[in-house]
Amino acid sequence: MNIGNIIEKTFTNQAIIDSIVSTVSIILLGFFLRKKNIFTEKFGKMLSKVVLTVAIPALAFNSFMQPINNQTFKQGLNVLIWGIIIYIVLIFVSPIPYSKYKKDKKDVLSILTTFGSTTFFGIPIVGAIYGAKGIMYSSIFNIGYRIFLYSYAYIKMSGLKMKLENIKKMFLNPVVIATIGGFILWICQKYVPSVTVHQAVKGVVAANAPIIHVAFYRIDQTALWLYKPLEYLANLASPLAWLSIGTTLGSISFKNAATDKLSWYYSFNKVVLVPVLNIILLLILTITHILPVSYVALATIVIMMATPTATVAAAYAISFDREALFTSNASFISTFCAVVAAPIWIIILNMISQLHIF
Repeated sequence: MNIGNIIEKTFTNQAIIDSIVSTVSIILLGFFLRKKNIFTEKFGKMLSKVVLTVAIPALAFNSFMQPINNQTFKQGLNVLIWGIIIYIVLIFVSPIPYSKYKKDKKDVLSILTTFGSTTFFGIPIVGAIYGAKGIMYSSIFNIGYRIFLYSYAYIKMSGLKMKLENIKKMFLNPVVIATIGGFILWICQKYVPSVTVHQAVKGVVAANAPIIHVAFYRIDQTALWLYKPLEYLANLASPLAWLSIGTTLGSISFKNAATDKLSWYYSFNKVVLVPVLNIILLLILTITHILPVSYVALATIVIMMATPTATVAAAYAISFDREALFTSNASFISTFCAVVAAPIWIIILNMISQLHIF
């Protein structure tokens, strides 16, 4: 297959076009509503809280309500392993581009480059494009992210030892609870009592639906009355997250933040170089069969890594007075760059899929 055919297939893929247009247009709507003061800054923060405490946990949990087989189990395990390895790699690699800066600034830049807004920014985009399987892989990938964000990043930014409060945040976070709970249920479904039901597709049982055997807790098949409310909440994740991102962009002066050249340099590293590093390493690991990943797993990881500054990492910097002004500018510029880069990455990933390497 030549490059021309790959490009043509990519730009005529209706699902890709729909996802890009939906993402960008709803973000722009949030930006417009904020500029017109229809959305206040406080309202944007409330949207974020709803997404993080209700919508994304529902999205993560529901994504595990699907069958398990050897292939998906291996992919899930490989994504989990890579989700831990890549953060160890980034901890050592991310300081390199900032070696000319003083230690304090280099530490902050390194942390901000390592940790992106994978939950709030990444998962909604992954869900819109790759569906339940993409959400499942992104949720598994985020296990390693949460471990290092609430341990290494906190210790590095605060200069203190790990606090019990942070351990509680790590494990009592609604997204973490939904992810770990869903993951355990997903991998254990072969070992628990099963029930016989008529197969439901997207929460609907057709008149001629086949009979299947599923774990008793597969609520997508055994308790639609419970699954449907969670599905409605899950469907809120993407549009509310995108509106909130647009509101955030509309709340900050682009003119002031844009004058900070270091923020642009950092944003390029975060949104471009970090995903490229993942593609190169995963390509090597897949070709050598050391840690092979599927295309959906690769695309999920790349989109998760091409995200702006993590809210928690930025909060650490501001709370402990570690380059607070720069962090605010970097968060804004990286969010702007991530919004622009997201459609480009989606297109690049679709072109990679046409090569049939993954």
